[in-house]
Amino acid sequence: MPPIPQNKRPTLPSPRGIRRACSKELYRAIKRLKVHIPSDLLKQGEELYYRKVIGKLLWIHENHSNRKLLCTWWEEEVAGELASLWQVDETKLCTAFRDAYGG
Repeated sequence: MPPIPQNKRPTLPSPRGIRRACSKELYRAIKRLKVHIPSDLLKQGEELYYRKVIGKLLWIHENHSNRKLLCTWWEEEVAGELASLWQVDETKLCTAFRDAYGG
């Protein structure tokens, strides 16, 4: 009997899965920052991060195993806007995200 062909490239995640992952990643970063972010600003930040991820989804999916590269992308594309939205230090936010994400 011939072997069953395996799908070499996993399928893209669903929008719901992406939204949940973005929420978890930001929650872990905020936890390491040890600051309070009001819920309305947190939702705005999650939506901002979600839109950035959706815009770069194919690239992120291709590099899903390279966490350092993904953290660098996050610092360049997302951190500045989030830091200004949440009124926190961008360097501390980047460090907290990198610690939380593992890159």
